[in-house]
Amino acid sequence: MKDSVKQNTRRTQRAGDGPAITGLPAFNDNYLWLVRQGSLAAVVDPGDAAPVLAALQQQRLQLRAILLTHHHKDHVGGVLELVERTGATVFGPANEKLPHCDRRLGQGDRLTLPELDLDLEVLDVPGHTAGHIAYAGRAAGVEPLVFCGDTLFAAGCGRLFEGTPAQMKESLDKLAALPARTRIYCAHEYTLSNLAWAAAVEPDNAALRIWHQQARQLRDQGEPTVPTTLDLERQVNPFLRTAVPEVAAAAAAHAGKPLADETGVFAALRQWKNDFR
Repeated sequence: MKDSVKQNTRRTQRAGDGPAITGLPAFNDNYLWLVRQGSLAAVVDPGDAAPVLAALQQQRLQLRAILLTHHHKDHVGGVLELVERTGATVFGPANEKLPHCDRRLGQGDRLTLPELDLDLEVLDVPGHTAGHIAYAGRAAGVEPLVFCGDTLFAAGCGRLFEGTPAQMKESLDKLAALPARTRIYCAHEYTLSNLAWAAAVEPDNAALRIWHQQARQLRDQGEPTVPTTLDLERQVNPFLRTAVPEVAAAAAAHAGKPLADETGVFAALRQWKNDFR
């Protein structure tokens, strides 16, 4: 695991002649994912225009596309300024209220940006918001990837502001079915707090203990802990482990009642995480 964690937490991901993907820090804990190939770029969930414009200027890039996963302000707050300054095309969820969107997308739609070597499939992943989408697929020369917004986090998942536990469980199952090597480009640096909670759920999970230690070291060095990988998340993320007997038993014990199915386990875990301090 040590080698895979080290590989997956570089500040910029790149392989061969494929695009480079960099997390631009914003606000307290957001990452705005900048995808660049040559002199062209796209950005995912630009809640703030300033760090994007700074990166474009410093690297002499032309912004061609803006990809949105959902409507929350920390994901869309920079859209209008970026469109005004760059003329970029905005892609976003079909069923969310957005400040600007040129092409609305939903389950099964494809987004192909050949100039950036990006070929992505849109997944409907409601739960955090009612119309949340994710972009899953490949960039040339890069491992499979998913830009999942606030649906799946490293060792966690998004709060249910508009959706139900059943919807979010189904959305997470959809993401969990992606290839094991898939890089998880989530939108927030919540990893340490998520891992502290996950350790309370599964105190005997050796993989979780190792990753928690490595994540602390990365943050102490000022490095991001994301992207993570789906393979790692399957080992350490309680929300993807609702079928594991130890996780189900811990959720039932914390809830103080039997849980009928995996959706019940998920709902109990989500409430536990909401209350965890």
